[in-house]
Amino acid sequence: MKVLVPVKRVLDYNVKPRVKADGTGVDLANVKMSMNPFDEIAVEEAIRLKEKGVATEIVVVSIGEQKAQETLRTALAMGADRAILITTEGPVEPLGVAKLLAKVAEEEQPGLIILGKQAIDDDNNQTGQMLGALLGWGQGTFANKVEVSGDSVDVTREVDGGLETVKLKTPAIVTTDLRLNEPRYASLPNIMKAKSKPLAAKTPADYGVDVTARLTVVKVVEPAKRTAGVKVADVDELVGKLKALGVVA
Repeated sequence: MKVLVPVKRVLDYNVKPRVKADGTGVDLANVKMSMNPFDEIAVEEAIRLKEKGVATEIVVVSIGEQKAQETLRTALAMGADRAILITTEGPVEPLGVAKLLAKVAEEEQPGLIILGKQAIDDDNNQTGQMLGALLGWGQGTFANKVEVSGDSVDVTREVDGGLETVKLKTPAIVTTDLRLNEPRYASLPNIMKAKSKPLAAKTPADYGVDVTARLTVVKVVEPAKRTAGVKVADVDELVGKLKALGVVA
């Protein structure tokens, strides 16, 4: 089984985002960028499937600027076999990403597509679901556990009430949640080997997909600063303050 894993280059989760002075977006100049954490979990899960003998090849794909090569090389160093970079001038909206991934899937014919449930830069949580609709494949979102058996995959997913298990017929799509696994660190020998692994360069035009933006960012602002907490003398005072705020009747 071939596994396709889309990955995205985002602002590192340890970096505090700064809004541009003109409010047009987040300032990405001279800041650390890395693989989206949810996508890193997806890469790890694909590697574990290969180690179990379930997957035969892992293909990683990224859509973005030329610097996304670094992210793909990280995935290759972790254990992916080859990579595809679809170069674009600016950000691509989830629908555009899903359309490009659908074309890649038609070309590569994977048995499983594993991707992060969302990217930490825009938090849209849309691409996996849109991709499932475009391909007509079954999908298991927010995966907590993935088990492949023959031509089906059991996905235990996190829901509000606990856990739910769905059985999907392959080819299928799985989006990963945080508790699925703990991604490995790439060893130095593997980092060196990754430099010689195949990385194909493509553009949206190669797939006949229009990625023109349909949404306009009106303004980006930082969240309001949290005010200091207030100490109360007893339960009665606490209840009184909660009533005053309308939290309790």
